[in-house]
Amino acid sequence: MDKFVLSVLVENKAGVLSRVSGLFSRRGYNIDSLTVCETSNPMQSRMTIVVKGDEYILEQIQKQLAKLVEVISIMKCEVKESVQREMALIKVKAEASNRGTIIETCDIYKARIVDVSLESVIIEITGSEEKIESLLRLLEPYGILEYVKTGITALERGSKVM
Repeated sequence: MDKFVLSVLVENKAGVLSRVSGLFSRRGYNIDSLTVCETSNPMQSRMTIVVKGDEYILEQIQKQLAKLVEVISIMKCEVKESVQREMALIKVKAEASNRGTIIETCDIYKARIVDVSLESVIIEITGSEEKIESLLRLLEPYGILEYVKTGITALERGSKVM
């Protein structure tokens, strides 16, 4: 199954997120990740929706989304034609003996330590899914206490606007 990233411009109204997610559940499609934020126009929000499937499923999803009154436009974000990023916060055990190594590892990945306690650190990293997964694998031996990821956000390259 392929992964598709859709950028959906919608009216910024109560209930729109529920209608969009309900459309997916009624059709039996799973949303891998979903990020939503108001745009520079306070009357609109942008949803970045990641789904897995084939071209037929993607076409069906786009057709169903287009039927919703609140949907303004839908764009499939191609990897080569868009910038796609994800952010993660990772809480890792960090004793005095291994804290320096954890900090050096973060520096390599251009990740930042955003909180420090006696027993742990919280790391912030932004980048591709692969970059974040790679850092998680390297931090695993130290003891990942918990982590959270935002899901993908994406914008089309160039001056083209939705």
